[in-house]
Amino acid sequence: MQPIDLVVIAVYLLCSAWLGLRLSGRQRTTKDYFIGSRRMPWWAVCLSVVATETSALTVISVPGVAYLDNVTFLQVAVGYLVGRVIVAFVLLPRYYRGEMTTAYAYLGLRFGRGMQGTASVTFLFTRLLADGVRLFAAAIPMKLILDSYGVELSYFWVVAILGVITIIYTLIGGIRAVVWVDVLQMGLYLAGGLVALGVIINQLDVNFLSYAADAGKTQFLDFTSNPISAPYATVTAVVGGALLSTASHGADQIIVQRLLSCRTLRDAQKAVIGSAVVVFFQFALFLTVGLALFAYFEGAGLDQLGLENGDALFPHFILEGLPAGLSGLLLAGIMASAMSTLSSSLSALSSSTMADLYQRFSRRALSDSEALKLSRLFTLGWGLVFIGAAAMFTGTDDPVVELGLSVASLTYGGLLGAFFLGMWVRRARQLDAVIAFCVAVLTMVYLFVFQRDLVGFTWYTGIGLAIVVGLGFVLSRRHSTAAPGVEESNAPSPTNEEEPA
Repeated sequence: MQPIDLVVIAVYLLCSAWLGLRLSGRQRTTKDYFIGSRRMPWWAVCLSVVATETSALTVISVPGVAYLDNVTFLQVAVGYLVGRVIVAFVLLPRYYRGEMTTAYAYLGLRFGRGMQGTASVTFLFTRLLADGVRLFAAAIPMKLILDSYGVELSYFWVVAILGVITIIYTLIGGIRAVVWVDVLQMGLYLAGGLVALGVIINQLDVNFLSYAADAGKTQFLDFTSNPISAPYATVTAVVGGALLSTASHGADQIIVQRLLSCRTLRDAQKAVIGSAVVVFFQFALFLTVGLALFAYFEGAGLDQLGLENGDALFPHFILEGLPAGLSGLLLAGIMASAMSTLSSSLSALSSSTMADLYQRFSRRALSDSEALKLSRLFTLGWGLVFIGAAAMFTGTDDPVVELGLSVASLTYGGLLGAFFLGMWVRRARQLDAVIAFCVAVLTMVYLFVFQRDLVGFTWYTGIGLAIVVGLGFVLSRRHSTAAPGVEESNAPSPTNEEEPA
């Protein structure tokens, strides 16, 4: 690392904050702050969705997956496309029909505020843990840089630097700042990936694809592994990816908030389906980087390279193999991916806290200026909590991309199941939904903590979904008629307002 690399990183951090504030426009109401008054262009939302779901996990961890194993991970992206088509034509029409600002408002209309609050609190907790992993992932290469200069800062301080800068432009600019900075940050980390791939190929004397193929690294489909325990067996990866994508893009406020900022339902549908196509090629790019690294390091093991895990492979190459200036660009790209996810999480958490919890339960009338001020306070509070959550992670034996997806999947199935229970089971009441949801989440936590090797993480969403719909259906048989306010079409009615169970 050379001083020019640090200059590039510092310039990037300052420009991100400045651009976020510059492009955000003036915020007057919570609708401006949280969904941009529904005036965002679909292509910008599409790229923002991709940047949000990518995070630093994809940039630093996916190359290591290909290096140590193969490219079967790419099958998950095929399932993503299926899942997002379901989101576009099943869930999004309901959100737009009700002029909602959060995904969980649907559950409030269908079941009651108790279910809405339960879903929102679960989302807040899960997002805190999952994106804490993502923020920690971005700190890995930053700590390597500082260590190379003899500056020994803990992960906490590295996380704090990234977190504070992100909080500044998210706090002031709202969703507009988040979306536009996401677009710029996505361009940066993709450019960094392409540059890295070009540099590696230029230094090789062999065809890296042939070299990787001879070592069995280019395997795309896997019909031989156990589909229950192997996360990238073809059936598991495609079905699990479809369920995961349906939940993450249809029941997770961090993505739904972006889709609700589009001008029309049709624009939102184009944004969510288009994001699946972009993600496929993005995964392919960073998996290809991993194959190129395999040829570059001549298939050396992690111990031979002096590395602890596969997540350090790409950062190691960035520090050791790139010319001065380009290293800084790549590391800035990694930070960009992390900051885009963090800013998205802050906006989503504050919007859910405001709309699903505070306004739903306090019933206190606020002026536009008071509501906007309180929303910004929620953003600041969640930002500080995020920094603390990310600092709890000090290492992991699993690739961080898998750890992040596993944590998020603990509640994705329960959330998605609650939506489908409301749409498919007309007799289901709030108590039925809450009981089924809680059982699903507790089951997934048990599997994650005690039986992680028994079931692949790509099945987590499907298991949670099945538990909520199945148990909710059984419990609903106690009632002889449909829930009050549920029409034959099963669309939610604002008259269905039960007290919390």
